[in-house]
Amino acid sequence: MATIKVPEHVPSPAEDCEQLRKAFQGWGTNEDLIISILAHRNAAQRCLIRKTYAEIYGEDLLKELDKELSSDFERIVLLWTLQPAERDAFMANEATKRSTSNNLVIVEIACTRPLLELFKVRQAYHARFKKSLEEDVAYHTSGDIRKLLVPLVSSLRYEGDEVNKTLAKSEAKVLHEKIAGKEYNHEELIRILTTRSKAQLLATVNLYNNEYGNPINKDLKADPNDEYLKLLRTTIKCLTFPERHFAKVLRLAIDKMGTDEWALARVISSRAETDLERIKEEYYRRNSIPLDRAIAKDTSGDFEKMALELIGHGDA
Repeated sequence: MATIKVPEHVPSPAEDCEQLRKAFQGWGTNEDLIISILAHRNAAQRCLIRKTYAEIYGEDLLKELDKELSSDFERIVLLWTLQPAERDAFMANEATKRSTSNNLVIVEIACTRPLLELFKVRQAYHARFKKSLEEDVAYHTSGDIRKLLVPLVSSLRYEGDEVNKTLAKSEAKVLHEKIAGKEYNHEELIRILTTRSKAQLLATVNLYNNEYGNPINKDLKADPNDEYLKLLRTTIKCLTFPERHFAKVLRLAIDKMGTDEWALARVISSRAETDLERIKEEYYRRNSIPLDRAIAKDTSGDFEKMALELIGHGDA
């Protein structure tokens, strides 16, 4: 379900590096050349380019890009050039810092990445920041939010498709009782959300929605401004219908008074090689405008060009 278009005949990493080196030299940077190369290479190819660049020129390609580019365009290119686990580790670290705190990003990474990927994110975090993701999440959060986020990031969910219907029925009942009693931080509710497989949770949520009158996320909207409740709703959506979550993040990023390019860069760079096609379909279904057209209308310059290349646009 990747949206990036890799050419049939990909130049060697050394040739790509030579072209990138050219793009950095002379008067002003050749942004179009950078886009034409990096936006059309998959994760394995980008990894080889970085390795080869360091071997040939003795320099870190990421540092070169950082030096040559600026603002939102720099951000989307750097996020894209990172390996998926490194990218998530970087975004998670940023999300735990006071100035760029964003608990939604932590939930997103913990709940939409497969088990092995999440494990690699934790390894990459450890390697880069010399501490664990869990300890940073625990340190930078408190109360109910900490009670939810720490088990989410350290979760080892079963990934099979098997579903226990009896269990789904009893846990749907537990969820309903706790939510009806406004016990949103009850340990049983948190246990179900942070340990059950995605298939099991989907069965539980479907039973809840069918048997108790309201969809579960509607019942969790008692106070739309409560951050903990928002994170609970995001957890459920990311675990059961991730494309709906990402379509909403994109819509909010584009609909704001002034575009949220950071959110756009985060979603596009992290989903272009996984499920962006499904996200685009969901976006269109909910907003009646293709994502490429919405981005073209709302962004400009090199950021717009890079974003459109990564989402594999038609004629925006």
